[in-house]
Amino acid sequence: MLFRAATADPADIDRALAYPADGPVEALPADRVREELAAGRLRPEWTWFAEDEDGEILARALWWGREDSERPIALDCLQVRAGIADPAAVAARLLTAGHAAFGNLPDYNASLPCDWRARPDIAGAVAWRREAAYRAGLTRAIERLRYEWTPAAGTVEPTGRLRFREGTDEEFVEAFARVSAGSLDLHTQTELRSMDATRLAREDVAFYRDCPGERSWWRLAELPDGTLAGLSVPSATPYHRNVGYLGVVPEQRGKGLIDEILAEITRFHAGQGAQRITATTDTVNAPMAAAFDRAGYEVTEIRLVLEGPSRA
Repeated sequence: MLFRAATADPADIDRALAYPADGPVEALPADRVREELAAGRLRPEWTWFAEDEDGEILARALWWGREDSERPIALDCLQVRAGIADPAAVAARLLTAGHAAFGNLPDYNASLPCDWRARPDIAGAVAWRREAAYRAGLTRAIERLRYEWTPAAGTVEPTGRLRFREGTDEEFVEAFARVSAGSLDLHTQTELRSMDATRLAREDVAFYRDCPGERSWWRLAELPDGTLAGLSVPSATPYHRNVGYLGVVPEQRGKGLIDEILAEITRFHAGQGAQRITATTDTVNAPMAAAFDRAGYEVTEIRLVLEGPSRA
C-alpha cells in the first residue's frame, strides 16, 4: 500500500475531489474542498491518500490550515473506504506518513451530532478514528460543545458592573496568566503541567494575535475601581465571528461576571453586523456552558479534539 500526498496535477486533485464524502462522520463535499483549495486552507501537499497496487484510493486525509500557515493546523477529514477489514490500521499509517512529512502533529477535529454515542453507526466510525489517531501519536481526547449565536437571540445592555478598556500585550499576558489559575479548560490544565502560567499566557497572546480577528478588539475587564476582573478577546475564524477567549480572575469568580464579559463580546460582534457568532467550551466546563446557555447561544454539535502529548 502506498501513502502519499496529492500532487499539483489537476488530475490528482480531481481524484481527491471524486472520493465520496459519505459515511456517518461528517466529511467535506467536493464543492467545499474546491473552495478551501482555492483559498489556500487546503493544499495538495496536505491532502494524503492511501492507494493499493492498482492506484485505487482506499483512504483519504485532508489537513487544514489558515491561508498563511506554513504547516497544517488540524486534520479536517479522515476517511477509509467501506469494506476495508482494519480501517484503524490503514488510517494510522496514513496519519503517520502525513505527520512525518509535516514535522508536527496537527490536532484532529471531528464534528459530531450531540447524540453520537447513542447512534451505533457513528459510535463505531468514531472508535476506529480514535484508535488510528492514538496509534499516530494523538493520545489525548477532549470533547467540546460548539455553540452558535444568531441575532434572534438578541443582546443585553451593559449593567455597569464592569468597564472595558484597551491594554498592552504585557497587560494581557498578566491577565491570561491570572485567569489560567484554577481554569476548568482541559487544554489549559494540561499545558500548565509542563510550563508556567506566564509562558502559557505569552503563547495564548501570540495565538490570538495570529487569528483572523483584530488585536484592537481585545479588552481588559475591570471593576469600577480599576481592579482587574478578567479579559475579553473577541476573535474570528476565516468563516465567521468567534467568541475567542474570555475569563475571570480567581478572586472575582462566582459573582456572575462571566455573563458580563460574554455579553460584551456578543454586543461587540453584533454591533459590527455579525449574523453568526461561534464558540466552544469543554463538556466538563459546566460554568462556561451555563453562561453560553444564559446568553442565548445554542449547542450545534460536539467537537471531538484529538491532540498530541503535552509539550515539555
